[in-house]
Amino acid sequence: MFNVKRAPAPRSRSPKPDKHLSLRKYEATVGFLFLLPWLLGFLFFKLVPILAALGFSFTNFKMLEPEATRFIGLTNYLTFFKDSSAGASLFGSISYFLLSVPLEMVIALFLAAVFTSERLRGKRIMRTLFFMPSIIPAIAIFIIISGLIDVNNGWITRLFHLSQSTPLYSLFPIILSLWTIGPGFLIMLGAMQAVPKELYEAARVDGAGPINRFVSITVPMSSPAIFFSLVINMISAFGGVALLDRGLSYSQSLSPMESYITYQMFSFSNLGYASALAWIMFILVMVVTIILFRSARYWVHFPEESSDDEI
Repeated sequence: MFNVKRAPAPRSRSPKPDKHLSLRKYEATVGFLFLLPWLLGFLFFKLVPILAALGFSFTNFKMLEPEATRFIGLTNYLTFFKDSSAGASLFGSISYFLLSVPLEMVIALFLAAVFTSERLRGKRIMRTLFFMPSIIPAIAIFIIISGLIDVNNGWITRLFHLSQSTPLYSLFPIILSLWTIGPGFLIMLGAMQAVPKELYEAARVDGAGPINRFVSITVPMSSPAIFFSLVINMISAFGGVALLDRGLSYSQSLSPMESYITYQMFSFSNLGYASALAWIMFILVMVVTIILFRSARYWVHFPEESSDDEI
């Protein structure tokens, strides 16, 4: 018999790795590594303290007497309604928001409208000059301005004979907030530059003047940027206002809520009550933010969304 040699069976080839899938995994890994420092910082320096503050808010925790900590339930939250100083501080923060935020947005909107004019020269240099003050730390600006308006040695105070009881003196924190107008100005400028020029041409043909075109076209088409700036400025007004009088003695009539929280924490070591005040502030900001998002459907124009979509 003849020995018939069979051909070896073909080896099963392993499927080639998808290069596109490997590239996506590589990009995802690199992106995660870039985000990792921020994630770790958020976890250890933001999320953990926030959750710890929530736990402390239900206790009578004092930093100098940690062994005497007891669970007291909602007592700290109920104390807020009896604390006139906390109410005055909250009213100060709300007043600061109602005065500073509309002023910032109106000025940013006005500057953006001016910079969209084709007649303006040197836009790049002027745009940079308007943005530069916003990168200077707010506390540094505060120290400079506070030196200028110092009751004893400030040359502005001495020139206009101002005192702490003068109403103009209390407006300086609002004036200081205008130093951070740069980002909002650039956001609104970008939104205005994205408005189709055909709309302005059609309105001009119909006889609409500059003011009418601004009110009827520019503002509605820039409403998403206005809405974004409103939310960001509101959060900044409630959360960043402590920089304006940190380091000064607490005053019931002028200090905002953030300063009163710091005062309770470091002057009385009452971390439990301070944590409750911080969560009350957080809940208030969240409620106002939700109201703003709900109201956006009536005045914010989103061209890419249909009228039936919810915000």
